Amino acid sequence: MKRTTLFGALAGILLLMLAVAPVAAQPRAALMGDSITELWLKLHPDFFTANNLTGCGISGQVSGQMLERFEKDVIEKHPAIAVINAGTNDIAENKGAYDEDVTFGNIVAMAEMARRNGIRPVLTSVLPAAAFRWRPSVTDAPEKIASLNARIQAYALENDIPYVNYYAAMVTLGRALDSAYSKDGVHPTSEGYDVMEPLLLRTLDSMK
Repeated sequence: MKRTTLFGALAGILLLMLAVAPVAAQPRAALMGDSITELWLKLHPDFFTANNLTGCGISGQVSGQMLERFEKDVIEKHPAIAVINAGTNDIAENKGAYDEDVTFGNIVAMAEMARRNGIRPVLTSVLPAAAFRWRPSVTDAPEKIASLNARIQAYALENDIPYVNYYAAMVTLGRALDSAYSKDGVHPTSEGYDVMEPLLLRTLDSMK
């Protein structure tokens, strides 16, 4: 076979391979978060697959750590939407004393980074929690959660950013996470995620 004929045949095969190779679809949304997001993917993987969602949760992380990896774990995946859930571990003092201004600033920074890169941000409430079993020294979690949520919601409203209020759907009169949705008072069970999913999907559907 002549060299030119061989090259032509190889080129034809390559073009055919490229034509039939699956192209990775753009994620509908990337969910940035901590163990609450990580556990969601583990318990309800079909929810993520069926709705073209990417889970970006890492257990134990505070908002500053999420901000540090936001470009790699969210921006570089080119989702249409970035859903940000942060603050629980900040309030639980996983990385030192809690400063609401710092946590709020990190959340705002992630939302603005998404916007600068053509990704539409969605902000979510911190889930309710009466206390953190691994940090009994934090005795005012409900007050801190309510205050941070108020700032996140106000910022979202002022900047035309969708806000998903998981808190209102899952809180008890005592400002705890309803035991029907959690075993440890912080992390949702499968039943808890059943409550969260339609709230998130309703928001995502409204952004089409």
